[in-house]
Amino acid sequence: MPMNLPPVTDLIAQLAKQMRPHITPATVLVGIHTGGVWAAEVLHAALGLTTPLASIDVSYHRDDHHLGNGLKSGGRASHLPDNVEGAHLVLVDDVLYTGRTIRAALNEIFDYGRPAKVEYAVLIDRGGRELPVAATYCAHAVVVPASQSLDLQRSDAGQLSFSLSEK
Repeated sequence: MPMNLPPVTDLIAQLAKQMRPHITPATVLVGIHTGGVWAAEVLHAALGLTTPLASIDVSYHRDDHHLGNGLKSGGRASHLPDNVEGAHLVLVDDVLYTGRTIRAALNEIFDYGRPAKVEYAVLIDRGGRELPVAATYCAHAVVVPASQSLDLQRSDAGQLSFSLSEK
């Protein structure tokens, strides 16, 4: 990949460092399928959280199905705490781009109840926002042309890495 990005392990360590002062034993990490779940698994361990890791699939809440986004992940089940009412949730994703994924994630979360606080942690903010969204915690910012896709991949051995490709 011609773009010089820090290793994913370094990005997760940076997120953990930013988040640690704000995390309580009751904080729930919520990974957004698919790359966000992978990142959240590693982050959950790095933070030493004992609350179960949660995950959500935002496919059904996307507003850009007509562009070929949404439902491509196959519609996985969301796994959230039994009661999100009053909870402190941190949504975890791999890449922040247009803001549409986080908008869909918030819609999905509020289908389960009204949390007291929702924060957003991303490995990479690539710019290109279409909605007024910003991450609470961000490990790295980089400009990626709209003609390219920045994707988190997981090897069979569980190693995480980013790939850059033309759309």
